[in-house]
Amino acid sequence: MRVTVIGCGYLGATHAACMAELGYEVLGVEIDDVKRHSLASGKVPFYEPELEDLLSKHAASGRLRFTDSFEEAGAFGSIHFVCVGTPQRGDSLGADVRHVDAAVESLAPYLLDGALVVGKSTVPVGTAERLAARLAELTPAADARLAWNPEFLREGYAVRDTLEPDRLVFGVSAEREERLLREFYAPVIATGTPVVVTDFATAELVKVSANAFLATKISFINAVAEVCEAAGGDVVDLADAIGHDARIGRRFLNAGVGFGGGCLPKDIRAFLHRAGELGVEDTMSFLRQVDDINLRQRTRVVQIATATLGGNVARARIGVWGAAFKPHSDDVRDSPALSIAGQLHLRGALVSVFDPQANETARATFPTLDYAETAWAAARDADLLLHLTEWPEFRAIDPAELGSVVRRRQVVDGRYVLDLPAWRAAGWTARGLGRR
Repeated sequence: MRVTVIGCGYLGATHAACMAELGYEVLGVEIDDVKRHSLASGKVPFYEPELEDLLSKHAASGRLRFTDSFEEAGAFGSIHFVCVGTPQRGDSLGADVRHVDAAVESLAPYLLDGALVVGKSTVPVGTAERLAARLAELTPAADARLAWNPEFLREGYAVRDTLEPDRLVFGVSAEREERLLREFYAPVIATGTPVVVTDFATAELVKVSANAFLATKISFINAVAEVCEAAGGDVVDLADAIGHDARIGRRFLNAGVGFGGGCLPKDIRAFLHRAGELGVEDTMSFLRQVDDINLRQRTRVVQIATATLGGNVARARIGVWGAAFKPHSDDVRDSPALSIAGQLHLRGALVSVFDPQANETARATFPTLDYAETAWAAARDADLLLHLTEWPEFRAIDPAELGSVVRRRQVVDGRYVLDLPAWRAAGWTARGLGRR
């Protein structure tokens, strides 16, 4: 079974390399010349642990190749995975599915008889049914079919999540598509991975529902953190306590500066938008509050920083640890850390940012900020240090030693992972949102 992957960005490059690792011959279709040539040479144009080793291994062996030709892709594979992006539209909260439509339209004329097109992109519910009808129109002789197989990748763990997923979801309209997908994913299913077989609409809703739930959980604990702060409680102890309840669980109950990235923010907005189109916006209106709470966390950190510095940040030196929206990634899309750093910069602060992987991607987004080469350099002569992305190396720094390079020993932990009592014992004024 030979497969193609249409669109070789974050999702597509990961899927292509991992399918080659499973033993398949894979052809990636990428129309961006720079990205395609980089991938073909074994270089990943973004940071994701384990991925570059996997990509270079299979690019060198010839098991994984790249092209910009849909005609070549149609002749090459019997299963075609659509992995293009669906960013937020510029004119609304909805998802932009133009790239998904274009991928299907471009591939359809070249499909072999009985080919299966599998959508992995996150799309508004109803997209798969529309595309299945369009595919039938475009390939009456080839009898090509459509299935939907949503992705559930976590940046920083994408290779493991692809090779060892916690579930596989198959949205199909007939037994034939299910059979082909089970055959294709047999090496993964054999490890005990559960499979959920359902219809198109449910498969599309699974991904956005999962992200909406996780976003809600994060915003809930952030809202509670503000209550804890007002009442003198400690949100970490509170999260530990309620997390022991099996119905709730401890994961995603770490309060802080909130979520970002290319998935959760745009997915909850697109979900709300699509609910409105379906006439059920009121029942999903809480997602607007989830989004508002998340954005409010960034404003709160700016307010706390301003208060810590005596009510004015102008000319104050602020060190920022972190730029990526999460550790083990160089992705700065909708990054809370960069948003906070940018707001403080606009208020006149002298901001120095360090991230172990995301300095260059951050520089492309916020070129006016100063970027340090090390965590220590970012903190040098600082009046205030903000910990905004929870890279392990930040936790390992000795606060007593760090105190010798700053101007004032003041730190705000926006990720609830620093040992604040140890920092205080080293002479720092240390606080976290919602913590004693």
